[in-house]
Amino acid sequence: MYSGTTAGDSRTRLLVYNGGFLTQRRIRRILTLAGYDIRLGLPKDGDLVGVWGDSPTAHRGRWVAERYDAPILHVEDAFLRSLHPGRSGEVPMGLLLDRSGLHFDPSLPSELETLLATHPLDDTALLNRARSGIERLRDGHLGKYSAYHPDIKPPEPGYVLVVDQARDDASVKASGGDLARFREMLVMAQEENPGARVLIKTHPETIQGHRPGYYSDHDETDRVTLFSDPISPWTLLEGAVGVYTLSSQFGFEAILAGHKPRVFGLPFYAGWGLTQDEPYLPRRQRNLTRPQLFAAAMILYPTWYDPFRDQLCQLETVLDTLEAQTRAWRQDHRGWTASGMRLWKRKHIQQMFGREKKVRFTPDIPTAGEQPHMVWANQAEATDHVVRVEDGFLRSRGLGARLVPPLSLATDDLGIYYDPTRPSQLENLIARRETLRPDQELRAEGLVAQIISGQISKYNTGDTAPALPDGHRILIPGQVEDDASIQLGASDVRTNADLLRAVRAANPDAVLIYKPHPDVEAGLRSGNIDARDLVDVVVSDTDPASLLAQVHEVWTMTSLLGFEALMRGIPVTTLGAPFYAGWRLTTDLGSVPARRGARPSMLGLVHAALIDYPRYLDPVTGLPCPVEVAVQRLSEGYQNDRPGLRALSKLQGLFATYAHLWRR
Repeated sequence: MYSGTTAGDSRTRLLVYNGGFLTQRRIRRILTLAGYDIRLGLPKDGDLVGVWGDSPTAHRGRWVAERYDAPILHVEDAFLRSLHPGRSGEVPMGLLLDRSGLHFDPSLPSELETLLATHPLDDTALLNRARSGIERLRDGHLGKYSAYHPDIKPPEPGYVLVVDQARDDASVKASGGDLARFREMLVMAQEENPGARVLIKTHPETIQGHRPGYYSDHDETDRVTLFSDPISPWTLLEGAVGVYTLSSQFGFEAILAGHKPRVFGLPFYAGWGLTQDEPYLPRRQRNLTRPQLFAAAMILYPTWYDPFRDQLCQLETVLDTLEAQTRAWRQDHRGWTASGMRLWKRKHIQQMFGREKKVRFTPDIPTAGEQPHMVWANQAEATDHVVRVEDGFLRSRGLGARLVPPLSLATDDLGIYYDPTRPSQLENLIARRETLRPDQELRAEGLVAQIISGQISKYNTGDTAPALPDGHRILIPGQVEDDASIQLGASDVRTNADLLRAVRAANPDAVLIYKPHPDVEAGLRSGNIDARDLVDVVVSDTDPASLLAQVHEVWTMTSLLGFEALMRGIPVTTLGAPFYAGWRLTTDLGSVPARRGARPSMLGLVHAALIDYPRYLDPVTGLPCPVEVAVQRLSEGYQNDRPGLRALSKLQGLFATYAHLWRR
């Protein structure tokens, strides 16, 4: 159970007799943070004996505990474990630490059973968290193992699911399961659902060849089919009319999906009025709701771990992490080919997208095949089967034009966010976030607060803004005039000088502040103008986050600074069609696409643009990470540039006149 315990708090010695406690760093670290010091030897007063589930070596710890009258700490994987099974080498995202028993063994009440039986489970905030957690699992197609393919089409609905399990698994033995019991379950599924098709769902470890199950192709008939496609359980459960299981966690997921599964063993979720139970456990008399079951099993009971901050955490942080990891795996597991990538970007593209299989760089766009193909957005032609790639909106501490690698990249298989002439995935995401669940609104709100308090912007460069003159201050960000966002997204006003004239004409008495684009200030892109006669103040080499704190409005063609202003509650007027225009969050003087008919809140826009759209790579761990981790790294001043690229960027600055050559 998460309590915020750290290594500096009261410690308990944990004597272990299983090598995994010593060799598996993640397990050691979680136990250390939970207040346990792993030791070898024999227990003394106040010590605990650590036992891993009902593993083949568990008898050693049990014998020592009995011999020396020492209490046992039962340790198991948490119910959201990892992308792949542990036998594939994946580390767990959390542990179940139980001093009473094992959650899957009904012979003794576990701490989880005690929670389910005695905890009030009536706190409104707790149950709201539980409902939101269930929705996040459903939306993200997440489960104990999450390396599923949500795009795989399910069978025609109307089938009955019979859940296979790993042969001789501890949870099977604890529920008295054997081959005969699984045979009985299959027969009952057919008898109780006459005429319905029966799908036997194969266990993930069986699919990957780690452990055999109880069913095989010998059990197939004209009604019974062995189903081993790597499909999301949530998708599979949508078309089911019944679920039969002995003790699989799939039964728990079936409850969360709205089923009342038929249970032939005594898993932790049986006996609470949410299952049709074959055996009966008299001490389980309470009727619970789905959110109450979830709250105990997923929020109160586990000890969750945050690998990015190296600390214990709550379920929501684990969901953030698992969503990021799952998204990366689902996009990358087939491997990528890529073209139109500058040489300096390729290493980072490989780091971001090549964790599963190396990205293969090609000179041209291949014909459509099994592997997706990515192209840097401004190099992409009007080809349907390519995925366009572009920097995210929280990019780095340093300029892309100075060859600083990004912490975030956005992929788009429809268009790209800065091109309003065609739809993009970002537009779809913004429309979908017209309505936010309470947890989504809370997360976006927390992200905005983190960005503002950390003074985070896209590039995070420049000095603190100087004091500005009194009056109604309007900030006008300069842009790179040959940038694709201007070429595709600007309307009648297409140059920095024309922008300044238009703002002055509309606001003759305002204090106009012009901030040149940092790429232009560095001499790396076009768009330099002498603005002193057009505005009241020109601020050079200035941090936009500190500048926004002093202004009353922002006028822009398509600059991202307009989006950063919206997050800070500053009114924005657009003269072009940036991605954040057209949703009634800005005053739009340019031409915006009529298809932008949704009316999201500012938080809905933030959720789509910063949580849903880009991918993030943690520069410290090298792992796919949630946006909050990227913001924290930027706030901490993490520099993700490389010495070789710094030297190259200085060289390219000497040849800025020939930028059209080196930027190809």
